[in-house]
Amino acid sequence: MRRSADIDALQDVLCAALGSRAPVCSLTRLGETAEAFTGADAAVLERPTLVGGGSQYHPSSPAPTAHAVEELVRRAAALDVPQILVPHVRRGEDTTALRAAGLVPVAAGSECVVRLTGEVDEVLRNRVGAGQLLDLRRRHRAVSREVGWERIPLGGLDGAPWARDAFVELHRRQAERHGGRDSLYNADALDALAHGPLADRTEMFVRRRGKAVVQAGLLTTSHNGRGVYVLTQAVDHGDPAARHNLFVASLYRLYLHARRSGLDWVHLGRGDASRMRRLGADLFVPLDHWLRAPGRTPSREEEREPALSEFAAPPVTTVPVPGPARFRHVPRFDQIDLSSNTNPFLGADGHYPELDTAELARIYLATLAKLPGHDGVGALGADHLLFTSGAVDGVLLLLAALASPGEGVCVTPPTFPLYDHFARVLRLPVTEVPLRGDDLSRLDTEAILAADPRVTFLCDPNNPVGTRLDPAQVRTLVAESRGLVVIDEAYVEFSEKPSYAGWVAHHDNLIVLRTLSKAWGLAGARCGIVLAQPGITDALRRVQVPFGFTNASQRAVRDRLTHSRRVLAAIRRIRAERDRMARLLADHPAVARVFPSETNFLLVRLHKHERVTEQLAAAGILVADVGRLIPDTCRITIGDRRANTALLEALSAAL
Repeated sequence: MRRSADIDALQDVLCAALGSRAPVCSLTRLGETAEAFTGADAAVLERPTLVGGGSQYHPSSPAPTAHAVEELVRRAAALDVPQILVPHVRRGEDTTALRAAGLVPVAAGSECVVRLTGEVDEVLRNRVGAGQLLDLRRRHRAVSREVGWERIPLGGLDGAPWARDAFVELHRRQAERHGGRDSLYNADALDALAHGPLADRTEMFVRRRGKAVVQAGLLTTSHNGRGVYVLTQAVDHGDPAARHNLFVASLYRLYLHARRSGLDWVHLGRGDASRMRRLGADLFVPLDHWLRAPGRTPSREEEREPALSEFAAPPVTTVPVPGPARFRHVPRFDQIDLSSNTNPFLGADGHYPELDTAELARIYLATLAKLPGHDGVGALGADHLLFTSGAVDGVLLLLAALASPGEGVCVTPPTFPLYDHFARVLRLPVTEVPLRGDDLSRLDTEAILAADPRVTFLCDPNNPVGTRLDPAQVRTLVAESRGLVVIDEAYVEFSEKPSYAGWVAHHDNLIVLRTLSKAWGLAGARCGIVLAQPGITDALRRVQVPFGFTNASQRAVRDRLTHSRRVLAAIRRIRAERDRMARLLADHPAVARVFPSETNFLLVRLHKHERVTEQLAAAGILVADVGRLIPDTCRITIGDRRANTALLEALSAAL
């Protein structure tokens, strides 16, 4: 319901509920809407208010145009109403006209949407886990055995007066339970809705035991035909079926109905985000009420992207985030999108990927915060995170966005070669400051600081060595460097030493790169993560190609994060197998040395390097020959027991 005609229809419903020709009432009469103003002066709550732009019945309202705001102000003056309210406006929309007219935003929670990207049980299992899915299904089966389920088109409600009366009565009781206020879903409001332009898209659902209605609600199909809004529902809490939580049981039934009807989403309305997540919601759109009241001073601050980092390269400061990504926080699920020039006749793959990944970022950070060695991650928010097409893409993005030709890049060989590669492609001079010590785990911090690079890359745990750096040296480098320090933690989940991710909240010049290709087993999904201050992620977004993070990849990431126990169990197996292989290889006559490792691979120095690697290749076993970086070495990934046994046998044969 993003059309002005729908909003006008709902204004008529509000007038009918109020028994007035204009949508004017006190805030206290608006039920849940008034809750956002708890603590406001009593005069604000009781003063006559013109409700415009949307209504109590609408899940959210489009931000009104300048012309609509001018008309609202004129109407308030004509009615001699001192206060104006535009409720439930999606944050991120253009609210310039509202601010210019003196309206002030008041946070109003979030609207919650369940996107149905596949079969219902599969979608819910991936979002809420198997245990929560079983609970939803159990409640649904228990309620279905006790009470029926019926849907009645609202246009045909005159033929079902019992449903009309039960709906009104249940909503009257619900209003009483929430403070004794009047119900805005009274008989007059329902009749206005049933005889208005929304009737053909709206239906009532009822659940009843015999002739007694125990639950009643309203569903409205979106004007684009792709989803359904749950406008309201009320329950008879005295009925025995209520013990199974009729609200939850009916939502599961509604998901099944929506999927069978070919719909893509179910809008649950406003609610507590943590609770709605447990019911499968995966899109949360923050809302604001906009209020103009005597004595309330509008803020001078405009809504904008985070202040760009001082490290942004000069050309990046002159360009905005590319087109679609600039509006990533403005959801389009309930709009008719004729802006993208795609083919509408070949299914869901014809739609571009979702750009608002804030909820997925929250899930990743919440999962990360539970892992050992990730203290401080809880202080990071979605603005600290940028998803990329693998961590390698993050390397290229940050060099393009944060360094200008001629500015230096420092690498610490032996290290991941693409740092150097991308720096030279972008015409950035590279300084090499080799790692020190027998285990190649010590930095020459004095030499790095003396080089004064724009960007320093640290690979920790190191690839190809497998060791960790001295954290005291890393801390010194971050604290004293005038440039950016980038720590690539592609393998950190395999280490028992702490991550640097929690440091990001406290250091403007620190960037941490992560990936889901290694420990999380999603190399095919191409999902990398940049953790940095919001001003840095905004700079990277300005040079990032939109739509690089596909819907399929987003679903795979959500699934893997939801089932993180499997990942943690696999990591423990890899660590155990790594330690076993390290012992066996250390005693093998073909091996001169096994370097200590906190990764899922081992760096091995061979006695007869060329001969052994040739024999391994002849045996059909591929290892990474890194002899050009560290003489006579190869990097061996830890495989399953069968693969590792085959490697040991091939090594013996090579002798």
